[in-house]
Amino acid sequence: MTYEIKEVSARLKATREYLDITAEEMSAKTKTPLEEYTTLESGEKDFSLSFLNDCAVALGIELIELLTGKEPKLQKYEIVRSGKGLPIERRAGFSYQHMAYLFKHKMLEPLLVKAPYNAAEQDLPVKLSKHDGQEMNFIISGKLKFVIGEKTEILESGDCVYFDSTNPHGMIATGGADCEFLAILV
Repeated sequence: MTYEIKEVSARLKATREYLDITAEEMSAKTKTPLEEYTTLESGEKDFSLSFLNDCAVALGIELIELLTGKEPKLQKYEIVRSGKGLPIERRAGFSYQHMAYLFKHKMLEPLLVKAPYNAAEQDLPVKLSKHDGQEMNFIISGKLKFVIGEKTEILESGDCVYFDSTNPHGMIATGGADCEFLAILV
């Protein structure tokens, strides 16, 4: 299962219109300036996973429905085998696999994330973002430079960070190798 930005944008707009929600209302619900919201909804600009999640919540649908156009059906349990998560490309170089994409009415979004090591990024400020909810990142392998507000931490295999994601935060792989971690968004 894969998706294209233009297809996701078209589903977002069609669902919003079907539910008689104005772009202004969606802008307010997603805490996105109206001009930026309409640019994102038109598919002219790439969107973050947190923006799509905010849209799904505002529309009362599953995130996966926006991404793929398919409604999750499983309610008792779901097994996603190694390497078989729904691939999501949201940030240059980073790869995400959604690890419960077929489960209906999820209370959290589990993602297996691979952050690529990039030597050129190491001395630059880490790009920060924020979104509603909370997040947990458990480091599986490699090292992750985690920034939240003015604080910077280096996380290694076995380390875990749980945080309020309404605070500006960002992360990059560090230590000379890629970093793989489990991200759980609530």
